[in-house]
Amino acid sequence: MSEENPNLPEIQSAIPADELARLSDDIIGALKTVYDPEIPADIFELGLVYKIDIEDDRRVKIDMTLTAPGCPVAGEMPGWVQNAVSSVEGVSDVDVQMVFDPPWTPDRMSEEARVAVGWY
Repeated sequence: MSEENPNLPEIQSAIPADELARLSDDIIGALKTVYDPEIPADIFELGLVYKIDIEDDRRVKIDMTLTAPGCPVAGEMPGWVQNAVSSVEGVSDVDVQMVFDPPWTPDRMSEEARVAVGWY
């Protein structure tokens, strides 16, 4: 009898599990170097990153949002994210997609981000 959760889809990847784990950790580390210029917290802790897909060819697809659609860095933020994640060893390409559904709310922030902005 399997102890795995039957409700979760099995992850199929051509990338060895240990490399996939390292890539995931390194990508998250890279995302944590990108800050929202108006809020003293990184985009990962703010909950702006909705999805990270690592394809078998090591292409990374990121769905992210902004704290507000009219954010002054809306045009620059995808490039910052692409540059940061492209620096991760083993990543072949990075595609950053801006999405606004669902809209971002402060509920998505981690406890670390809440402390950084004084919302605790």
